[in-house]
Amino acid sequence: MTTGVQFNGSLSPNQTHQWYTWGWPASDHVFWYMMPTSPANSSELTWNIAVQRTSATQCTYWITVTNQTGNPINFEGRYAILN
Repeated sequence: MTTGVQFNGSLSPNQTHQWYTWGWPASDHVFWYMMPTSPANSSELTWNIAVQRTSATQCTYWITVTNQTGNPINFEGRYAILN
C-alpha cells in the first residue's frame, strides 16, 4: 500500500469546495480521506468523491469537501493506493 498527501485545503465556516486531481492510473484502487490539521474541537469534515475516466489508462478524481462547523478548518487531502 502507498499513502501520501495530494493537497492542503482550507475552508471557511460552513463552506463547501471542490478540488480535482488528474492523471491517476485507472488500474489503481485509490482511497481518499481528509485529515483535519486544525484543533480537534473545531474539525468536522465530510467529503464526496467522483471519478471521471479521462482515457483508457487514466482518471480524474473530483473531491468535494464540506466544513460542517462555524469555525475555519485546515486539512490535508490524503490518499491510499490499495493495490
